[in-house]
Amino acid sequence: MKLVTASLYIHVPFCKKKCDYCDFYSVPEGDWAGGGLLDRFVDALRADIGGQLAGFRVSEPASVYIGGGTPSLLGPGRLKTLLEFLEAAGGRPLNGEFTVEANPESVDEAFLRACLEGGVTRISCGVQSFNKEARRAAGRRGGIERLGAALALLGEAYGGAFSADLISGLPGAGESVLLRDIETLLRYGPAQVSLYDLSVEENTPLYRNVAASKLSLPQADEAARIWIAGRDFLEAAGYPQYEVSAFAPEGKRSAHNIVYWRMGNWLGAGPSASGTLIRDGGGGEARGLRRTVAADLRGYLSEDGPEVLVEELDRDTLIRESFLMGFRYIEGPDTALFQKRFGCPIESLAGETFSRWREHGKMRDGLCALNREGLLMLNKFLTECFIDIDRSAPRRG
Repeated sequence: MKLVTASLYIHVPFCKKKCDYCDFYSVPEGDWAGGGLLDRFVDALRADIGGQLAGFRVSEPASVYIGGGTPSLLGPGRLKTLLEFLEAAGGRPLNGEFTVEANPESVDEAFLRACLEGGVTRISCGVQSFNKEARRAAGRRGGIERLGAALALLGEAYGGAFSADLISGLPGAGESVLLRDIETLLRYGPAQVSLYDLSVEENTPLYRNVAASKLSLPQADEAARIWIAGRDFLEAAGYPQYEVSAFAPEGKRSAHNIVYWRMGNWLGAGPSASGTLIRDGGGGEARGLRRTVAADLRGYLSEDGPEVLVEELDRDTLIRESFLMGFRYIEGPDTALFQKRFGCPIESLAGETFSRWREHGKMRDGLCALNREGLLMLNKFLTECFIDIDRSAPRRG
């Protein structure tokens, strides 16, 4: 069997306390503290990763991203064990990007030393806001002083890069709060800033508090205005937008996330993790395999192993996903790869939409990609593209 080129995502579901806005799969501390559960999880994770690397014949992934949850809660010792396993099993990117997420509260010198010795090249730190009221309203734990100390340690003592997340539109946080947050964060020299517009997901405490009128959020137009002000501030500070929510100077973009946006291959290990492998085949008849691990920690640790859903992705599904992911990126989809996989130029499927959006100045000159103003209307653009795709389906056979 031919060796597969793929990246690797590892999900560590543990957290001290689930933030009020979060709908990712995670397990709060009361459900995992004590009992050696973290050690059992690392053992299960090694079995999961090792089985996939061997089964799909992946060696030296193009990039690795350990996310969560809060991976840093594994502690330096368990993290070192996991990183040593990845190196021994061929799961460490020798020349690629290797990222570990961390909450500021668990960043210390021992954690950073384990990362450096294990080949980690980037730490991704969840900041969200420096404003006490906004953090409290969103259920974000940790004090401002500890947050500043962790970022200072990352900027001064860590030999690799670090990126950080901010959230726009938090309760009680208007434009002035967001701009102060960005200004404060940039003092620490992050390689990348991700600026997310707050999304209120069902079945979260934030959703329930807003529904019960315990918290108020900006109206849609105001929320958009606040986010755009943040975008403009970041770009003026030397952090150009290169994806819907990502900003970084040239050469410091997240290589792992670009794999998703350009529809590369990746494996997913850990509860709720998903991976996708695409077989280009011949004659433009690409097919994909998606493997999703059940969001169930107890099942993941059981003797029988985790429940895994395996889906076959047909050509039409992959075409739509290539649009959905590719047009998030400032460079747009990989047009050469699209042609190879599907046997037709991307313009042949949505040419009418492309023409209209170019005429209205929403696409980049000479590229099959949206510009910064077009990205603001990504959902509308994709809706129009999919109408074009549906019309072209009979001609594709």
